[in-house]
Amino acid sequence: MAALANHFFISGVVQGVGFRWATCQLAEELHLAGYVRNRLDGRVEIWAEGDSADLAELAHWLETGPDGAHVDTVSKQKVEFKGYNGFHEMMTI
Repeated sequence: MAALANHFFISGVVQGVGFRWATCQLAEELHLAGYVRNRLDGRVEIWAEGDSADLAELAHWLETGPDGAHVDTVSKQKVEFKGYNGFHEMMTI
């Protein structure tokens, strides 16, 4: 099965509520690769690579996020697969 990649930006009350940690946990459970990080503009950015079913499950979860989050918008773009190893939390940019 071909690996795919999606680039997400999540806005709302998504920083300071464990969003990155919970995203890492779910991504690892789904065997996705990529990263999650906070953005200085208040959004959370996620790059995720894997199979279509797992990416769809992540996308669905991102619509609500973890307890304490309030998601206003989720933007998703299909992007070129880069071949990340593992799923990591990265520094804020």
